[in-house]
Amino acid sequence: MSNIVAIVGRPNVGKSTLFNRLIGERRAIVDNVSGVTRDRIYGPSHWNGKTFTAVDTGGFVHGSDDVFEAAIRRQVEIAIAEANVIIFMTDVATGITDLDEEVAKLLRKSKKPVLLAVNKVDNGARQLQANEFWSLGFDQTFFLSSATGSGTGELLDAAVELLEDDEKIEERIPRLSIVGQPNVGKSSLTNALLGVERNIVTDISGTTRDSIHATYDKFGMNFIMVDTAGIRKKGKVHEDLEFYSVMRAIRAIEDADISLLMISAETGIEMQDLNIFNLIKQRHKGVVILVNKWDLVPKETNTARDIEEAIKRKIAPYNDVPILFTSVKDQQRIFKAAEVAMHVYENKMRRIRTSELNDWLKETTDLFKPPSYRGKFNSIKYTTQLPLPYPAFVFFCNHPNEMKESYRNYLENKLREKFDFKGVPISIYFRDK
Repeated sequence: MSNIVAIVGRPNVGKSTLFNRLIGERRAIVDNVSGVTRDRIYGPSHWNGKTFTAVDTGGFVHGSDDVFEAAIRRQVEIAIAEANVIIFMTDVATGITDLDEEVAKLLRKSKKPVLLAVNKVDNGARQLQANEFWSLGFDQTFFLSSATGSGTGELLDAAVELLEDDEKIEERIPRLSIVGQPNVGKSSLTNALLGVERNIVTDISGTTRDSIHATYDKFGMNFIMVDTAGIRKKGKVHEDLEFYSVMRAIRAIEDADISLLMISAETGIEMQDLNIFNLIKQRHKGVVILVNKWDLVPKETNTARDIEEAIKRKIAPYNDVPILFTSVKDQQRIFKAAEVAMHVYENKMRRIRTSELNDWLKETTDLFKPPSYRGKFNSIKYTTQLPLPYPAFVFFCNHPNEMKESYRNYLENKLREKFDFKGVPISIYFRDK
């Protein structure tokens, strides 16, 4: 199991800025709005020969009735339970607050190693002010500025001293991104699969503002799940925060091998769903469509077959996509979704021997020959699979620029018939022999 370092503390003390410095990229949303990080974010970090997962938690707010703040408080408690080392961040500019005292009490009970980080100590006057934080009772206290990086090296030196030595890294495991419009059930699906409340789930649309990574290792399946912020229509992206969330969801598609595209059974597949679908296809990712909230649809007016046919019409000609009808609320077919996703991953990574491909090519072109060009026979001599992380094939022929789209589609359909590429886009290229 990997080492985990959790950064906890009340809102707006600079946890996300420190997290971004640890992982070397802008992963967490950083804004001046208090409580911007509404969910915990995982990112890999490396220091002094040790690797660990940094966790940026939501702000810790005690005794609040606000639905977000109550959920954030639970998230911090989960992060504390999972962490090997806890970095407790405070802010010298505000001094020790009642909330800092509350967090300190909780951490002292946790029996986990705690490093107290006093942030925004960037001049001599603040250095003196920071001394009051020793009264919180933590032996290892560090004065730093996460914005400039001063003092973070000493903090990291102490953190990795408390971590176990790295184990041998296993071979790369599949990555699944869960994408879709806001409030279709993406976070609920993650929670249901993992059997733990890992993401904030509320009835408010757009609750998940960041991507959450979690490892799934059950029932003989092992993969990394990425639950993304809902992708909104461009016209609805008003806040800077919303923009970052959309970009992050797009990056999650880029980083994943397979995307589970969740749509609502109540609305069917909408234009924004098709935009996401096309984005997945353009990036050569495998895809499984999950029609969620199936429990809310009156079965006498809408059958699964009707909805499936409507989806296939809209995603045509790429119809070879698994479509599952799920109810995350009732845990209906959610584990089937994971199984199908793993099968699609196998399809995406499938490699076909050149000899087998050319035997298939002869049968296929004998059945339906390529259309002629200016009265001359256009023959395909040879084909091979390209060494890419998705199915891509090059066909060598007489007149590659004149090969019609209809014949390209014919070859793709025959490839899918012969070899199982269900759920995976296929790229076909024609080259001069």
